[in-house]
Amino acid sequence: MNKTRQVAKYVILDFLAAAIAWAAFFVYRKKVIEPQFFGGWKVPFEFTTQFYLGLIIIPSFWILTYYITGFYKNIYRRSRLLELGQTFSTSLAGVVAIFFAFLLDDWIGSYKNYYQLFFTLLTLHFVITYSFRLILTTRTIHKIHKRKIGFNTLIIGSNEKAFKMYNEMSNQHRPAGNKFVGFIGLDNNDDAILSSHLTKLGGIKDIALVLEQQEIEEVILALETKEHEKLSEILTIIENRQVTIWGIPDLYDLLSGMTKTNTIFGSPLIKISNGLMPGWQENTKRLLDVLFSLFAILLFLPVFIVLAIIIKTTSKGPVFYKQERIGRFGKPFNIYKLRSMVSGAENGTPALSSEEDTRITRIGKFLRKTHLDEIPQFYNVITGSMSLVGPRPEREYYIKQIVKRAPHYTHLHKLRPGITSWGQVKYGYASNVDEMLERLTYDMMYLKNISLYIDFKILIYTVMVSVKGNGK
Repeated sequence: MNKTRQVAKYVILDFLAAAIAWAAFFVYRKKVIEPQFFGGWKVPFEFTTQFYLGLIIIPSFWILTYYITGFYKNIYRRSRLLELGQTFSTSLAGVVAIFFAFLLDDWIGSYKNYYQLFFTLLTLHFVITYSFRLILTTRTIHKIHKRKIGFNTLIIGSNEKAFKMYNEMSNQHRPAGNKFVGFIGLDNNDDAILSSHLTKLGGIKDIALVLEQQEIEEVILALETKEHEKLSEILTIIENRQVTIWGIPDLYDLLSGMTKTNTIFGSPLIKISNGLMPGWQENTKRLLDVLFSLFAILLFLPVFIVLAIIIKTTSKGPVFYKQERIGRFGKPFNIYKLRSMVSGAENGTPALSSEEDTRITRIGKFLRKTHLDEIPQFYNVITGSMSLVGPRPEREYYIKQIVKRAPHYTHLHKLRPGITSWGQVKYGYASNVDEMLERLTYDMMYLKNISLYIDFKILIYTVMVSVKGNGK
């Protein structure tokens, strides 16, 4: 099962559908609409440069629109009925944009031609696009029903409820694609009920390791009523990972506000949504991250060159400072900064800095107050390991200390870490674990209130702090 290839199929077919629809619409305009402007005289018809440009620009616009609206996410879990509604609503919005951008100055015989243009383009685009999608989605669904495509699934729980759910889903005539790889047993569970059918992969403490080793894509929480107190502990482990979480229906009261009801054929389950932003906002955020970072790199290039020369000539060591941090879904990545400390400041032992830290160079103090040492992190944003706004990434060494006092810290791993954050604006660099915990309060507030609006406000305050040199 190759998700990248599946997305590529949709992208290619969507591009092709948009190109065919626009080509047919171009012919319609030239053969039907424009002659009415000239009183019925035949207009010489040719495929102009404008036509060929349209075959590139218009389909590219549609692909960008589909990306922003989140169509290419969760590409294997598709419903043909929901896809019908989504395709129509997106087509309607897109055609309105194209109409006002490109068609208002067309040669027309009367205002009725505008209606003809609009509905013809809408019909062509929607019908061709959905036809291609229907074929591809139907083929995918049939492969799932024939068990040619499956999603590695872990059951958490091993009592009678877990067995009943497993037995029901395993014997469906039209399976939902769940490929059960094993189960996690809980204290006081009778593991024998499930162990004759599935392999026990460990207990609650082993969940994180099992998710990684078994490449789990979906988790089903099959807890008995008496086990509900363990729900928070389990969700703290799995919610910050890139897995889809399902719960047995009677969990609904406990999870209200975090779930939406759904049905997988004969087995009704509740999807515990770990999506923090609407799909269009999440994709818009990512798009703006990349565009703004590219612009910022070009804008700050002269400043970067000057700072690099100063760093190199005033202290020994490299211009860049690289350090491993923990990013989204708990995955490590290398963060890049302009070096603001003397080379080899830590000597292999993690040590946080403070305002009066003698390891900070003279130019380093300026870099930290203005946050100019963060310039190389625009590269991290472009590669996808960071965002412009998000919780500041920490090292695993300090995360272990934080989690001992605040286990909920791991919920921040649902997000891409950011160059700036709500906590960063309030506290700047943390010089000890206590300050990290103070900053955590604001990062959790961001997690619960994340939106593009909040991002813009944080960016504005970050710029103000940088310009005033109030950073820490």
